[in-house]
Amino acid sequence: MNDAPKFLPRRLVPFVTLLLLLAPAVNLVWRGGTGYCFFLLLAIALQQAWVNRHDRDYFAPLRAHPWYVAAMVVPVTAMLVQQAVYGYWDPRQFDPLSRFALAVPIFVMLCRLPSRNLAAIGWGCALGALAASAWLIIAPPAGDWSATVRLTNYYTNPIPFGDTALLFAFLSLFTFGWDRRHRAFALVVKLLGLVAGGVASYLSGTRGGWIAIPLFLILIGVQYGWFTHWKRIVVAAVCIAACVAALLSTERIHQRFIDATRDVSLLERGEENTSVGERLQLWRASITLFEQHPIYGVGKGHLRSAIRDLAERGIASPHIINERAHSDFFSALAEMGAIGAASIFVVYFGTSVYFWRARRDTDPVIRTAACSGLAVSFSTILFGLTIDVFVPIMVTVVLALLTATFLAAIVARRRECALDALRAQTQRDTVQARAHGHVQSDARPPVASSS
Repeated sequence: MNDAPKFLPRRLVPFVTLLLLLAPAVNLVWRGGTGYCFFLLLAIALQQAWVNRHDRDYFAPLRAHPWYVAAMVVPVTAMLVQQAVYGYWDPRQFDPLSRFALAVPIFVMLCRLPSRNLAAIGWGCALGALAASAWLIIAPPAGDWSATVRLTNYYTNPIPFGDTALLFAFLSLFTFGWDRRHRAFALVVKLLGLVAGGVASYLSGTRGGWIAIPLFLILIGVQYGWFTHWKRIVVAAVCIAACVAALLSTERIHQRFIDATRDVSLLERGEENTSVGERLQLWRASITLFEQHPIYGVGKGHLRSAIRDLAERGIASPHIINERAHSDFFSALAEMGAIGAASIFVVYFGTSVYFWRARRDTDPVIRTAACSGLAVSFSTILFGLTIDVFVPIMVTVVLALLTATFLAAIVARRRECALDALRAQTQRDTVQARAHGHVQSDARPPVASSS
């Protein structure tokens, strides 16, 4: 049996590493940039899959992580089934979620990369957070930064922009656990990424995404051992309280909370045509559509026409006619019924379960990958409460790549640890064998009697 490590061909390693660095770095400043990196990785992955098509070990990560594979392919499969049942063909609906399915061969290929090379994606997240704040210079507002001016780029709206910038900001801090060399330099760059991404998210004016911040802080505490002693807990709590107090004291955050409070107050008085009220109406309309089409929904891409039909019948307000329900769950419920809701839960579970199991691993590389992966999967769930995360391609492609890379880092590092343990055991056995042989060679046969 050959126990030698099986890595990606040496000539491909620098190129793949560079693509992992660039993919998140350009996500918020170059339209389609992450997609170009993704499809170059896919081309390499398919070529390697063909070269290793007879090697069962190459595809072993798929057998070891069936829930991840299910999470990547079930949504696309559900859409295929739905369109077959309803007898229509709308290929545009497959575009965003197809990135999840296409990430599967990339995951397998990345498992052959050394874990130190996979750490490049952490630097890419830091650069992506820094790049997000570059829009302050590239496209500054016409006036001043008032509470009503929201930062974004030229190809998306402020909500996914702010949520992605926030995720990159905290992934900068999570992935610092991978930086075992030049730690002072890495700490400076990644703290700058944390600040820059946080500022970009703050100036985007998004409210729903901020609910992920406590989750990020808890996961960081787990990763870096903040909760192992009561003094660390107190220091962490004081720092968090100071940051929250500073944010709440700013005009922008204060105004956003005033807006939300006003919307709730108007809603209580029967005025539903507010930001919060219209979301709630969309969710109620989605439940109504689910009750009418419980198995397959109204059809992926048909939500606008379905809500318009409800409005014409007086069941819904014409103000809420929209192609999305502003929630991944409610959009899936209305458009795809029970199979859509089930597929969403499969995605949530399959992209979390393996990271959850490894979150307290004693190896810092594995623990960093696990907590980073949980930050991606859990924030996706929280962001999806108030916005359709799985619709913008720039979001789904980076989520698919981040999840694949963090899971591949766990696989790669465990392989490396197993090989290190095997080499150490072999070395010990060799030393013992040599010592045993030395003793035997020094032994003298008994002298025969001369009687």
